[in-house]
Amino acid sequence: MNPLTQFKKILILPLLIALSLVALASPLIAQANEVAHWNQIATDTLAAFPPAAGGAPNALQVNMGMTQGAVYDAINAIEPRHRPYLLATRFNANASKEAAAATAAYSVLSNIVSTVPPGIPFPNRAILQASLDAAYAASLAGIPPGQHRDDGIAAGNAAANAMLAARQNDGRFGPSPWVPNYEPGHWQPLLNPDGTPILDPTPWVGGVLPFLMQSSSQFRTDGPNALTSTAYAEDFNEVKALGSINSTVRTSEQTHIAIFWQGAPPPLAWNRVARNLIDQYAVDIGDSALLFAMLNLSAGDAAINCWNDKYYWDFWRPWTAIQRANEDGDPDTDPDPSWTALLTAPYPEHPSGHLSGDGAHLEVLQMFFGTDKIRFGVISSRFPGETRYFDRFSDALKEIIDARIWAGLHFRTADVQAKILGRKVVHYMAKHYFQPVP
Repeated sequence: MNPLTQFKKILILPLLIALSLVALASPLIAQANEVAHWNQIATDTLAAFPPAAGGAPNALQVNMGMTQGAVYDAINAIEPRHRPYLLATRFNANASKEAAAATAAYSVLSNIVSTVPPGIPFPNRAILQASLDAAYAASLAGIPPGQHRDDGIAAGNAAANAMLAARQNDGRFGPSPWVPNYEPGHWQPLLNPDGTPILDPTPWVGGVLPFLMQSSSQFRTDGPNALTSTAYAEDFNEVKALGSINSTVRTSEQTHIAIFWQGAPPPLAWNRVARNLIDQYAVDIGDSALLFAMLNLSAGDAAINCWNDKYYWDFWRPWTAIQRANEDGDPDTDPDPSWTALLTAPYPEHPSGHLSGDGAHLEVLQMFFGTDKIRFGVISSRFPGETRYFDRFSDALKEIIDARIWAGLHFRTADVQAKILGRKVVHYMAKHYFQPVP
């Protein structure tokens, strides 16, 4: 049985399959239950980190995996529906799941805030911790005091402790793996006005201990096309025409879409979509915890494997490739020393970080709801007040692949291989984790 069929049978959400056929516009803000409420607190908190402290999307995704894995274990320890992720201990079936969810999320997030190395500038650390303290106090205040709340708090603390113990010395904030190589085909950082290189704020993600996979390179991509290949020339000429800052081929709508998705990093965009769908379809607290765990643990591993690949392949970005095309040995690629991309990023090109996360998140959403056909909306920080609506998860994925090319950020091969990477992680997760209990 393939993982998709397996998950359709595992998840008892038949009503969602029927409802998903109705084209409903998702609300933009949803707090259907305490699990969804703390998911929003988590994304808001982690997105406020400085990039080097863990606010960059790839590191943010790892931190979301820690948070949602603990929340899942806390809820599952009270009502075991599926195999635990880490916590095998069982708690009183009458324990407050709300207290468990809030406690697990609060404890893990507080640890993430407090353990950012002191050498990394983090001026809003105290503000974020105070905000978490206030949110946790408010959550507990809404739960009647007594044994049920106390047991829920105990379950939440146990789940958080299990997660934090598992993530000790897991490679976060480790050294950069990048070794400069000036040969054709290798990544070169852009420069600041003062001549200093613009480097990846969290290059260590590729060396982090995975959540689900057996190694951080388990799903190594096939890699970029050879510089002298026909496939490379096709990718090269596509992005050269469509991705420059002053492209006369790219339409104004394509330009808008490219910028839109730059402001919708996968952990923020897809957790928000999941919250909206949870609210829209009245998903209960237990299945909400399962969905967020599957989303963020698999996307966390996709980020880890992607960043391991980025520094393994060390492939140049289009702006370097096009300016130095006279060095690639390919007669079908012509250099343009003045070529500049619409958007840029400070790490190697292959594979796409955005698409690895999109591929994982969207595959989980399709598995969980049992269909590709669901109406949902995505918002972006680049265009406040705008929502892009889609009728299928696959429609959004196709658009993002094109958007990264229109932005001048990627060759098409990097997008497609990244999407496959994300899906492979999810299928591995479906086969090895979260099986239903007898």
